[in-house]
Amino acid sequence: MKKGMIKLSALYPKKEGSYFNMEYYCNTHTPMVVRLLGDAMKHSAVEKGVSAFERDSESPFMAMGHLYFDSVDEMHKAFEPYLNEIMGDIQNYTNVQPYFQISEVMI
Repeated sequence: MKKGMIKLSALYPKKEGSYFNMEYYCNTHTPMVVRLLGDAMKHSAVEKGVSAFERDSESPFMAMGHLYFDSVDEMHKAFEPYLNEIMGDIQNYTNVQPYFQISEVMI
């Protein structure tokens, strides 16, 4: 990613009783988001939580999804028509509410 790009991250916290269907997220949800957002989205990445920094520790997040855009405005314009559809699909792969963060790529 290049400096100045905007990254939208969805972080799915690991909590007691939580679950995350990685197969659905990777094979159904993410391709749907890519299709709906079209050319406004420049790149996507999915990560599976492995551990915290300490050896043999538990990961604080089950998964993380990242979407990259040229600007915050372009990101919002791309999401506006599909926000309800995208957010409504969350229940199909997890029972936790993700944390969302918008960041600017610095290096």
